[in-house]
Amino acid sequence: ADDLIKVAAQRTMRSTAALEAAEAPFDEFCARFPYVETEDQARAIDDTLADLGSGRPADRLICGDVGFGKTEVALRAAFAAAMSGNQVAVLVPTTLLCRQHFLTFTERFAELPVRIEQLSRLVSAKKAAEVRKGLADGAVDIVIGTHTLLADGIRFKTLGLLVVDEEQHFGVAHKERLKRLKADVHVLTLTATPIPRTLQMALTGVRDMSVIATPPVDRLAVRTFILPFDPLVVREAIMREYLRGGQIFYVCPRIADLDRIAKRVSALAPDVKVGVAHGRLGARDLEDVMAAFYDGGFDVLVSTAIIESGLDLPRVNTMIVHRADMFGLAQLYQLRGRIGRAKLRGYAYLTLPPGHRLTGAAHKRLQVINRLDSLGAGFSLASHDLDIRGAGNLLGAEQSGHVREVGFELYQQMLEEAVAAARAEAGGETVVREAQWSPQISIGAAVLIPEHYVQDLDVRLSLYRRIARLEDRSEIDDFVEELTDRFRAPPPEVLHLLEIVAIKQLCRSAGVARVDAGPKGAVLSFKDDTFANPEALIAYISEPQRGVRLRPDNKLVLMRNWRNAEARLDGVNEILGDLTRMKIAAAA
Repeated sequence: ADDLIKVAAQRTMRSTAALEAAEAPFDEFCARFPYVETEDQARAIDDTLADLGSGRPADRLICGDVGFGKTEVALRAAFAAAMSGNQVAVLVPTTLLCRQHFLTFTERFAELPVRIEQLSRLVSAKKAAEVRKGLADGAVDIVIGTHTLLADGIRFKTLGLLVVDEEQHFGVAHKERLKRLKADVHVLTLTATPIPRTLQMALTGVRDMSVIATPPVDRLAVRTFILPFDPLVVREAIMREYLRGGQIFYVCPRIADLDRIAKRVSALAPDVKVGVAHGRLGARDLEDVMAAFYDGGFDVLVSTAIIESGLDLPRVNTMIVHRADMFGLAQLYQLRGRIGRAKLRGYAYLTLPPGHRLTGAAHKRLQVINRLDSLGAGFSLASHDLDIRGAGNLLGAEQSGHVREVGFELYQQMLEEAVAAARAEAGGETVVREAQWSPQISIGAAVLIPEHYVQDLDVRLSLYRRIARLEDRSEIDDFVEELTDRFRAPPPEVLHLLEIVAIKQLCRSAGVARVDAGPKGAVLSFKDDTFANPEALIAYISEPQRGVRLRPDNKLVLMRNWRNAEARLDGVNEILGDLTRMKIAAAA
């Protein structure tokens, strides 16, 4: 954990060469963009170029919805880097996206003194060896590649900018290995649906973030339908798109289903031409199928989720997804983003087997994807994903961590403190810890806002946020009145939670770092193992009727027989009140 935070902190303190392009050629390059930049897109471009010219390694996340123009941000950053004499590596998850980016970059950099190459399984072994040699001696300026770029044999002469497109497809180990390729390399990450860990890192300030939420002019939201599979509906959807001159994606979760689905489509709509694409096709066959589909040779492309990443085909405006319950939330969102990229309305049909019972998580995923049907919902979706899956271990290689064990509020605070400390240490400053430390309380009873009491997730989260800010007993009493007025009398779990907030304030006043209470008593640990008024504490302990003793490790033990959680809370409140009064007397 410490290592990863230090890498992030040291990158902010390290200096590197500023990457800036001359104004005249840069303006000419920008003029080749065939659309008008949206307000958010222009801001993201300015932020990115400012990062590149700042003289310190950039680590920026561009969170923009599908089809909102993230690639243009990468193109302009690549121009600034290449024209400053640095190499650019663009890492993409699939061969199809690699091919598309290669064509886009080649077209935009035409007639400029920049050599662009691609590295993926679509490239022959002889050509790949040439590209690797060109990277090592500096002859290749921009390389676009799949995981091949992470191979041990890849060496760069002057790598200045790393662009990670569709970052949710790459593991933590992949991304950290890339950062270590060169400690002062600029990193630009593009995604519509950041994985919870990445989003969390951006929200806590470990990395910078720009959000592109403004849709392009004339863009229409995709209409989404979730329904049991019906041959008549599928035929109607295919024929409507075919008759308006468009093309259709038919997506299946398994390669084994593709041929059966392709035959079914041909039987339902004999007039349409059907092609099949998946990752196990040979490199030449896959390229031929995709080229034919790009050129209008097929009307329906039956494929696996290989088409989910970044593909831009404006003529494809209808999508049918077979067994939608087998796809993840971000996957469904990315797939839906492949259509509706022109000025026509897009239609997505998420089909399920008739009579099939969904799992709880699948039902929740489909509910979210159906609700988030407006433009620019990718960031909201990532926030839902963060809620459904948890943030994971932000600091280690595991994608799922133990946030629930520690408690989200304390975990967040620990992370922010660690980031601040690492940054301060890297800058040679002395670290000043935040005064508002958080005591840990355990009473062996449920402390939460139950779903049956407040059903709406967003309302529950907002109530938790408000509870965390409550300061004294009068505010807590007012909050209980408000809850009773809005929802009905709070159940015991909520009252326990509010009581623990009050106990936390008493702990801070008394200098108690931890309280563990059970049916037979409680153990209190002092902050820094010291108490402000030891004389008064010794006198307090020496009264046998109190049932209090001090252990050799400076922990205070309270021996009681408490029959329930309410009695435990009252007992802990009482001793903390006594300790607070002793501490106040010492200060006076």
